[in-house]
Amino acid sequence: MEPPVHSLSALFDQLGLPSEAEDVEDFIGRHRPLAAEIKLAEAPFWSESQQRFLQQAISDDADWAEVVDELDALLRH
Repeated sequence: MEPPVHSLSALFDQLGLPSEAEDVEDFIGRHRPLAAEIKLAEAPFWSESQQRFLQQAISDDADWAEVVDELDALLRH
């Protein structure tokens, strides 16, 4: 299996969020668990531009899609 094209840290950079490992862990800890009925991009903690980016990454199956899926899974556990 090939490693993802982008890391969680790079995704957080792309979203304009602090991206050090501790920052990512803190973000996930503060926003977990995300309810099953809420799509990741529709979560209330995203800005409009972050929502658009996440929606686009998934709908286009872009190279960001894999790490977006990883974030989604981390927020649901």
